Amino acid sequence: MISYFNQHHSQILSWLGWHARLSALPLLFGLILSLPLGWLARRYRWVYPPMVSIAGLLYTIPSLALFIVLPGILKTKILDPNNVVVALTIYTVALLVRVVADGLAAVPADVLQAATAMGYRGFGRLVRVELPIAVPVIAAGLRVAAVSNVSLVSVSALIGVPELGQLFTNGFQLAYQTPILLGILLSVLLALAFDITIQLFTRALTPWRRAVRPA
Repeated sequence: MISYFNQHHSQILSWLGWHARLSALPLLFGLILSLPLGWLARRYRWVYPPMVSIAGLLYTIPSLALFIVLPGILKTKILDPNNVVVALTIYTVALLVRVVADGLAAVPADVLQAATAMGYRGFGRLVRVELPIAVPVIAAGLRVAAVSNVSLVSVSALIGVPELGQLFTNGFQLAYQTPILLGILLSVLLALAFDITIQLFTRALTPWRRAVRPA
């Protein structure tokens, strides 16, 4: 495996870079879109059931089918990486909408009452009180979405998009296990890197959760 990597390191590192971008961008865009949608589902309880149902249906769409259909909708080429970004953003939103809604719903009622008594209203209370408390729940969903994205990006290799999935297709075509094993290893390491990064951000955003040690 080391020998194979040394022989093809330039190409493999390029695929790794693309794989990381195609996994990270949908994660970011999906989170941005999920926050207002999750808030709506939390704020108006009648919105929650249909929104969660629609999100579940979206996630059942086969990724390969979505990669093939989107170019016709977006007017892009079949090999355009933007198709993968849009498709995985849809999946990320499908995963996170319910997580955001449930995270906001988990904020204790007495905390909301205290925030209101202190003068926090509407958007201010959401940003300063509700979202910070919901961060751990949202981060847990984000970790699942990150691992899912890393896995789903590999499928786009079947239509020729450059990323680590190319190692799987090359290994299959050549009946050679080394690139397949290397692709699995790099995908796992990339997913682990995303997971650690999200945990570090969560820790930074929730300093009150860390135990304060006496001097």
